[in-house]
Amino acid sequence: MFEETVYKNKMKKTFEFFIQELSSLRTGRANVSMLDIVKVDVYGQKMPINQLASITTPEPRTINIQVWDLSNVVLIDSAIKKSELGLNPQIDGQLIRLPIPDLSEERRSEIKKIIKSMGEKCKISIRNIRREANDELKKLSKTKDISEDHVKKKEKIIQEYTDDQIKIVDERVSVKENEIMTI
Repeated sequence: MFEETVYKNKMKKTFEFFIQELSSLRTGRANVSMLDIVKVDVYGQKMPINQLASITTPEPRTINIQVWDLSNVVLIDSAIKKSELGLNPQIDGQLIRLPIPDLSEERRSEIKKIIKSMGEKCKISIRNIRREANDELKKLSKTKDISEDHVKKKEKIIQEYTDDQIKIVDERVSVKENEIMTI
């Protein structure tokens, strides 16, 4: 039997991943989730910074990383410098300060393109999930497991959900672009 909730959940997970990716983009403000994409090669594995330190934003343009183990300070510093965040860490003992510089107009335009690209990839994934659902419905219809009316009804439900998700992705892209372009 066809369960549209399976496909709705797949679309929801795709959207959640998109939101996570968006939050890791550097805007003009300090945001601890910016560091989610940075992995530190420590203890023989790649670990996120939040498993090695406490991360806070004491000011709108500063992130503080209070490293728990002094031997990890240099590793975290190196991982941040290698990342595409374009941040320059300042070390003070076990505390790493990350000043968040203002974005140049050129960098804002680049980030805007990245946001559009992320949104487009998310929408493509959502449409692929819709296609997958429709393919399953067609198979069930051919084997006479469900009626044509039932297929049409389920296709309509999946299409409406797809449209809703794509509309939400477009809204999030627009909000994030405005956030980037606001000085």
